[in-house]
Amino acid sequence: MVDLESEVPPLPPRYRFRDLLLGDQGWQNDDRVQIEFYMNENTFKERLKLFFIKNQRSSLRIRLFNFSLKLLSCLLYIIRVLLDDPTQGYAWSPIIWVNRSLPLWGLQVMYNLNILFFLSKGNIWEQILRIPFLLEIINAVPFIITIFWPALRNLFIPVFLNCWLAKHALENMINDLHRAIQRTQSAMFNQVLILISTLLCLIFTCICGIQHLERAGNKLTLFDSLYFCIVTFSTVGFGDVTPKIWPSKLLVVIMICVALVVLPIQFEQLAYLWMERQKSGGNYSRHRAQTEKHVVLCVSSLKIDLLMDFLNEFYAHPRLQDYYVVILCPTEMDAQVRRVLQIPMWSQRVIYLQGSALKDQDLLRAKMDDAEACFILSSRCEVDRTAADHQTILRAWAVKDFAPNCPLYVQILKPENKFHIKFADHVVCEEEFKYAMLALNCICPATSTLITLLVHTSRGQEGQQSPEQWQKMYGRCSGNEVYHINLEESTFFAEYEGKSFTYASFHAHKKFGVCLIGVRREDNKNILLNPGPRYTMSSTDICFYINITKEENSAFKKQEENRKNNESKACYHGPSRLPVHSIIASMGTVAIDLQDTGCRSSSGPTLALPSEGSKGGRRPSIAPVLEVADSSSLQTCDLLSDQSEDEITPSDDETSAGSEYAKGYPPYSPYIGSSPTFCHLLHEKVPFCCLRLDKGCQHNYYEDAKAYGFKNKLIIVAAETAGNGLYNFIVPLRAYYRPKKELNPIVLLLDNPPDMHFLDAICWFPMVYYMVGSIDNLDDLLRCGVTFAANMVVVDKESTMSAEEDYMADAKTIVNVQTLFRLFSSLSIITELTHPANMRFMQFRAKDCYSLALSKLEKKEREKGSNLAFMFRLPFAAGRVFSISMLDTLLYQSFVKDYMISITRLLLGLDTTPGSGFLCSMKITEDDLWIRTYARLYQKLCSSSGDIPIGIYRTESQKLTTSESQISISVEEWEDTKDTKEQINYRSNHRNSTSSDQSDHPLLRRKSMQWARRLSRKVPKHSGKTAEKISQQRMNLYRRSERQELAELVKNRMKHLGLSTAGYDEMNDHQNTLSYILINPSPDTRLELNDVVYLIRPDPLAYVPNTAPSRKNSFCNTVGQDTREETQL
Repeated sequence: MVDLESEVPPLPPRYRFRDLLLGDQGWQNDDRVQIEFYMNENTFKERLKLFFIKNQRSSLRIRLFNFSLKLLSCLLYIIRVLLDDPTQGYAWSPIIWVNRSLPLWGLQVMYNLNILFFLSKGNIWEQILRIPFLLEIINAVPFIITIFWPALRNLFIPVFLNCWLAKHALENMINDLHRAIQRTQSAMFNQVLILISTLLCLIFTCICGIQHLERAGNKLTLFDSLYFCIVTFSTVGFGDVTPKIWPSKLLVVIMICVALVVLPIQFEQLAYLWMERQKSGGNYSRHRAQTEKHVVLCVSSLKIDLLMDFLNEFYAHPRLQDYYVVILCPTEMDAQVRRVLQIPMWSQRVIYLQGSALKDQDLLRAKMDDAEACFILSSRCEVDRTAADHQTILRAWAVKDFAPNCPLYVQILKPENKFHIKFADHVVCEEEFKYAMLALNCICPATSTLITLLVHTSRGQEGQQSPEQWQKMYGRCSGNEVYHINLEESTFFAEYEGKSFTYASFHAHKKFGVCLIGVRREDNKNILLNPGPRYTMSSTDICFYINITKEENSAFKKQEENRKNNESKACYHGPSRLPVHSIIASMGTVAIDLQDTGCRSSSGPTLALPSEGSKGGRRPSIAPVLEVADSSSLQTCDLLSDQSEDEITPSDDETSAGSEYAKGYPPYSPYIGSSPTFCHLLHEKVPFCCLRLDKGCQHNYYEDAKAYGFKNKLIIVAAETAGNGLYNFIVPLRAYYRPKKELNPIVLLLDNPPDMHFLDAICWFPMVYYMVGSIDNLDDLLRCGVTFAANMVVVDKESTMSAEEDYMADAKTIVNVQTLFRLFSSLSIITELTHPANMRFMQFRAKDCYSLALSKLEKKEREKGSNLAFMFRLPFAAGRVFSISMLDTLLYQSFVKDYMISITRLLLGLDTTPGSGFLCSMKITEDDLWIRTYARLYQKLCSSSGDIPIGIYRTESQKLTTSESQISISVEEWEDTKDTKEQINYRSNHRNSTSSDQSDHPLLRRKSMQWARRLSRKVPKHSGKTAEKISQQRMNLYRRSERQELAELVKNRMKHLGLSTAGYDEMNDHQNTLSYILINPSPDTRLELNDVVYLIRPDPLAYVPNTAPSRKNSFCNTVGQDTREETQL
């Protein structure tokens, strides 16, 4: 073994431990060299430079002193002129010599001895060639000479030229001022200052020069010279004062030439800066920011639709009328936005600044640190939406870094990017809301329209001038919004302290017409939607209710209201009902003999029929709403029946299917930030090969939807890619409160194959499949089962969201949906568009008179200033079309109502709070018409199941009887006579909701009417009935032949693909109906057949014993032990 100590050389003495501790002074002195920096600044000249120029504060003082000296020298010149006598002397001597007193000469000498200031400004040879230095020489050197040569003390010296030196000192002083206070001055301010000072210097030089030269001529005074210069420069030229001698005339010519050269240059620079300032927007005043309130809107590109939506929604609230809106946008303002912002209504309140939110300088211009809020919106028209989200994230970070206390309202596009902005006060993720809303549209019709109307600010005045009753009701109910109030301060709810929630909700609706939907405890931030009959109202609770306006804006007429209440109590349950029962029901006393304790059936939410014995004696009764919930009936029957009924007593054919499902939380989430939802899940995840609908594998051999033999109709989603937001479409449709036998199979029709992360997330859900195809291809549609689908959801494609012409971004989607509409008329199609204005093209019928009438109504409402002019379009009213931009108002409204985003997420099922209810629906059947009115339905639901109804989705037929006059009338005449016919049909529909005249013909198209008029001209008028019959047969033949041609096309393709044509019904046409929503209708609204009632149902798990959740969560626990969650970032 080698001796290591002999190989390692010893350390030198300087590195020994003792020397390191004690130090070696000799070694330090030998190796270290002392260096002195900035030696060049120790010279006298550099010190002068440092004091006079480099140091901002000392330089500012010196320049201010110099500026004052120049102004004083000009003032002394004026004093000398006023004290001088121009009559002395002869010939040219008054021009060369002046009378200057000794004290005045001493002051002028003293004020002009500052030439040393220029000697400290660098190289002396560089200063000689500069005009300010030459002017200093002209003014200072003669005075220095007069000190040594007294005979020259009365020599004329052009001291008035110091005004140009004063102008130069002023410009430098302004620059030093802003450098000293660390602020960036406005270029416009500097340019205006230069222009004004240049003009003043020109006029002052001309005045003093003309006055001095005319000492040998007209002997003009300073005032006469001023008068002459103003008249001359203004091009008026009266001619009463003119120069006499040639030097003064020459000076005038020179000054005019100088003015013609200098002033246009200054004006050009000023005009350029003004145009640039108009583009960039200038600054928001610091004084205004501290005295007035303002919000900042940060966008990538400002479109006119986005701007008007924001302004209309923001200023719809009375308390925001005094706010200013500062728009911070990196792009130049386009012509449309500029034209709108010049309107007086907006020009005084909206300020446009061109700049970036990533620059502190631009944020300072917008006074972000003083803003009440900052709205950061994403550009949804970008081709790369992920890149748009990245820009939004950086803007949010920049604003949070610059102004930490400014509330942030952020709009994000993709859910996987949401966790980057968790610090924001309010966040709206577009794809989360979009897919959840489209999913609920499939099980609760027109949920998108319901949410859109709730988050828009309206007074309910739309459609009130329309002759049609449905438009009046629909427009009036659209004014309902969500408001909040403290219970102890409320007139609506104060009397229900200590009562159950359902009792308070029912009686508040019965008495005031308001719909109580949720509460929030004082010590809890979570909002509970319909916490159920077991919840007891407290005085400190915050109540959330739906009404036309908030309680603070309501007036209560007690006498008139009491009279109306007494009348309603006397006839509320019908004339055969005894008054004592009305008293019992209104007081909420426990009446066991009247209470309906029947459970809901397993087929879905329905109402229990009255007993057979009650039909013979009296009209069916409804149990009163109890002040305190009866635990024995509600817990065992109503709250657990929906969840346990399909597990306890399944039918024989459902036993195998029910055993395959379990309830738990999905083990995989495709992105961070998704709210966990209790769902129906499979015991084992499905292999990825089995998720492919159109291709068989080793586990099954099915290649089309028909082969699977689904018991329920399909829900097809046509999308471009399987984004992470699509996960929020599946979760609401597989939520635990949906009965198992009502689960619809979900088929994802994707243009591009999904990635593995998405398949990992959906493989645990039952009956979820995907297929690679497009809605452009009829074969793909037939393979995925479009012929027996309940709903077809067409999602707007990201690749088509941007177009050269903005509104053309929806062209491909609209045409594809129109093709589906023509081929499969019975299919319920739900479409998402980029621009709400394009919804008028959905299910387009060019010759439809009724559509033309609705178009005119929309134009009238828009002229009246309505924010919801498109609401009367039939596809939107029926919930068949939706645009995510209509939800932008949700973010704007959260500035005033900070709870709106939370309530909307609870309604859509994006968030699940323990104890909070969920949105569902029920359909009014013939067995339920005995309830008659919405108020009785409200009482029935509150007393039996604890559900809270919030609105009605109503469908009416649009059918007009055909007559000779109807065929021959024009479009305008049809619109004039439509009112009376609609009223007759409306009354007949109310008398018998189930009646339907099979002989009625559908609404005639305009083209068909014109064809019929041409036919009617060819036959004699005395044969009117024969002509009518023949023309009607020909029109029916025309329509039938077109349908048969389309049906033949579909059937041939189905036969070619080997599919059965049994499920295709080409003659089923639902085009002649209209549907609309009534949000919180009045209590006396009569129920009609096939009405769909929106309900907020209590959380069934809120009252489940502690052992129940452990049984249902056991599946989720076992899955979590065996698998590892993968999340895509």
